[in-house]
Amino acid sequence: MHAEIVVLPGDGIGPEVAAAAVAVLEAVATRFNHTFNFNEHDIGGIAIDRHGEPLPASTLDACRAADAILLGAVGGPKWSDPNAKVRPEQGLLAIRRALGLYANLRPVRTHEAALGASPIKAELLRGVDFVVVRELTGGIYFGEKTRTADAASDLCSYSVVEIERVLRSAFQLARQRRGRVTSVDKANVLETSRLWRDVATRLGRDEFPDVALEHQLVDSMAMHLLAKPREYDVIVTENMFGDILTDEASMLAGSLGLLPSASLGEPGSVGIYEPIHGSAPDIAGKGIANPYATIFSAAMLLRHSLGLEAEAAAVEAAVHAALDAGVFTADLAVAGSAVSTTQATAAVLERLQG
Repeated sequence: MHAEIVVLPGDGIGPEVAAAAVAVLEAVATRFNHTFNFNEHDIGGIAIDRHGEPLPASTLDACRAADAILLGAVGGPKWSDPNAKVRPEQGLLAIRRALGLYANLRPVRTHEAALGASPIKAELLRGVDFVVVRELTGGIYFGEKTRTADAASDLCSYSVVEIERVLRSAFQLARQRRGRVTSVDKANVLETSRLWRDVATRLGRDEFPDVALEHQLVDSMAMHLLAKPREYDVIVTENMFGDILTDEASMLAGSLGLLPSASLGEPGSVGIYEPIHGSAPDIAGKGIANPYATIFSAAMLLRHSLGLEAEAAAVEAAVHAALDAGVFTADLAVAGSAVSTTQATAAVLERLQG
């Protein structure tokens, strides 16, 4: 296979972890006889510095022409003023909207060797394996915003079409897994959530009767996610709720450094693959960032954008084997010595090539 992959290293540790994932994809190409071409472009803070905007037209054009997009992270203290008119995160919001990437898939799977890195009891964590499907291009993040000297507002708005398409993604994913969907809302308070619940109920009844559907309020879901995480298969929710719940879910895996994501649109459209962690400017340049989440994201790229299931499984198996061997970066090493970003990447490459 020949594939064009755009790499958006971004800011902070983004270039370090993106480089690790590219090295793994290059090894996959060699082992499985593929040709992957990588082209780097700017996004986020580095794009503001170089181009005056967080998503240059040249970056967006390259992404539209690509087969898949690998992203590192954006943001940092240099650009952190929330009142600034131009901010790095605007680049992420803009590219998701421009490419129509409305479904954000965030798998959460625990690893036996890394259970000690989580503050949660190990007996609650064994066997956890679920996916959060977060709506990505609607809701309060994209609604009309106002600000005066003594008041501010953010509009949360959803259409039936926006809700239906992300729910269908979740139901279809559940059919490939264990056949259970948990739809999360705040229907006891919010009108958008009442619409969300009505649409979920109708789709479950009319289009996916073979999939078990339950509804959860977001506040109770926040508790259940930590108290009984093994009970969940596919969790689907709106933009802001999904953002918060998936960061909470990182505590199950032990570190944000283990959790990948895929942002997808209609079948056949280009997808963005990135770790769920941020740019971690406090450790940028120190060579200690965890590359595993970005490498797992590269596996999702192989699976969802390129249709290379065997290759994706091989990458995931290599990371699992490295974790089983105790190859831990600083965020995972509860005791003993931690390895560098380069050493962790080398451990994956060794097991992938072997």
